Amino acid sequence: MVTAHNRRRRLSLAAALVLCIVRGATAADQTPPAADDSAELAKKLQNPVANLISVPFQSNWDFNIGPANATRYLLNIQPVIPFSLTEDLNLITRTIMPVVHQESPTEGGPTHSGVGDILQSFFLSPAKPQWRGWIVGLGPALLYPSATDDTLGQGKWALGPTAVLLRQVSGWTYGILANHVWSFAGADDRANVNQTFLQPFGSYTNRMHTSFVLNTESTYDWTNSDWTVPLNALVSQIVKVHGVPLSLGLGARYYATAPDGGPDWGFRLLVTFLFPR
Repeated sequence: MVTAHNRRRRLSLAAALVLCIVRGATAADQTPPAADDSAELAKKLQNPVANLISVPFQSNWDFNIGPANATRYLLNIQPVIPFSLTEDLNLITRTIMPVVHQESPTEGGPTHSGVGDILQSFFLSPAKPQWRGWIVGLGPALLYPSATDDTLGQGKWALGPTAVLLRQVSGWTYGILANHVWSFAGADDRANVNQTFLQPFGSYTNRMHTSFVLNTESTYDWTNSDWTVPLNALVSQIVKVHGVPLSLGLGARYYATAPDGGPDWGFRLLVTFLFPR
């Protein structure tokens, strides 16, 4: 159970991390710009519905899970592929395939490894920003019961709406991505899926194409009335390896709240392969 003392401690740590991120963004922006196309790539990378093919490999480590203070490793493979339907309208597919290694949260329990449930989102988005530069994407999200181990998935097909709304101006990107899915088929002996995902985000990209990102990846489980609210801070940099653009990122997160036995904190390593169109 998350006590008031622990919650205050986590929020204090999160506030300190936010301050460091903001100071780093301000200081690093004093460096002269590089003369290449990395600026446009860095900007597009902060836009979930940009006309850019990207394949992020997002490694996450979470700690202090359950009485055994177990560790969970989660690799999210997240290809984002846009399609031009017309001159004015794009379809962006965003797939999240989790690969999990979960230590037992109790002493002496089994460790579980494998693929989790895949979430795929489809966004219809105008090819150009709309009113006052706002970018919008709307569509369905589908959860597949693809887990290779019952403990790593929910065993249900689920479907619902997803949306993203954001604006980019003077190096800043801010907005929100959200979805809600309800189960409609699957294993009869598993609990129904009824969950909301909310990801408000903000980032600043300086003239050296370094991005400083803050977001939450909050989930509310309506079936069990549980919030999971991690606050993430990430720094990423566009680099080129033999002429191929990559984005490398490193960050940390603190859980403002989580279900009983949930993690306290974690960190993230992100490698994103970019394929400009």
